[in-house]
Amino acid sequence: MSYLVNRLLSMMLTLFLISVITFTVTNILPGDVAMMIMGTQSNPEALAGLRQSLGLNDPLIVQYGRWIGGMLTGDWGNSLVFKEPIAPLLLQKMKASALIVLFSMSIALVCAVPLGVWAAVHANRWQDTAASSASLVGVSLPDFFWGIMLILLFARGLGWLPSSGFIDPADDIWGAMRHALLPSLALGLGLMAHLTRMTRATMTGILNQEFIRVARAKGLDEGTVVWRYGLANAVGPVMTVAGLQVGYLFGSIIVIESLFNFTGMGWLTYQALLNRDIPLIQASVFVIAAVVMLANLIVDLLYVAVDPRIRLS
Repeated sequence: MSYLVNRLLSMMLTLFLISVITFTVTNILPGDVAMMIMGTQSNPEALAGLRQSLGLNDPLIVQYGRWIGGMLTGDWGNSLVFKEPIAPLLLQKMKASALIVLFSMSIALVCAVPLGVWAAVHANRWQDTAASSASLVGVSLPDFFWGIMLILLFARGLGWLPSSGFIDPADDIWGAMRHALLPSLALGLGLMAHLTRMTRATMTGILNQEFIRVARAKGLDEGTVVWRYGLANAVGPVMTVAGLQVGYLFGSIIVIESLFNFTGMGWLTYQALLNRDIPLIQASVFVIAAVVMLANLIVDLLYVAVDPRIRLS
């Protein structure tokens, strides 16, 4: 319990620092929020009145207090571009992005763990060389490259999958999955390369340890030794790296969603940056940071569940 309390306090402090940095940076960006709302042709008196009503003339510390108070109470303001409340807008887009993140993480883990184990079992042989070379290519090439290649192959070439758009899973679950598959693959291929390298390195070390040699000396078959004893000890480090990659996914999702015109959280953040929608930028960064930290906390707790040798203290 003390560990959980300490982690939650650490998360609160980190979120506070992120909110201060985000609010400060966005408020020194060029551009007048009042003019963005009313337009460039508005008269000076009306602009001055709007600045006063929005509190833009108050000291920065007062504006920050008002903003963070609204964030904590659910009053996140209105988007300057989309002309609607930010909180329900972010919730809707977060659901769309969660579909891509879950798909890409599932694709990466399902492919990376067997490939990494296969490379470790055949260490320093052609199988290891092939898996390591493929992983190096995956790490070296950016996500948008995979996105473009997937569009050219599966959307434009074969016509199997749509290259853009988003369907709400509540309306059509299979249509939503078809639209999410290519963006998920574009994100998952790079992540798979990272996790394959991690799994291979971890398993190589474990398979050279004494208890593995003892298990083999007792006559246990190789599958039991590798999967039951070897992989069981490698799950923890792989899970930790996978949890850390959640932040990478939310960073890359801005590019991928814009490339596929997938209207999720990344697309929304890009539109906010493009149009200098200051309230939406502030809320998006705050929410993404909170989600990434929560995901890492969940992974740490799962680490304890899969490895009883670890104790939270």
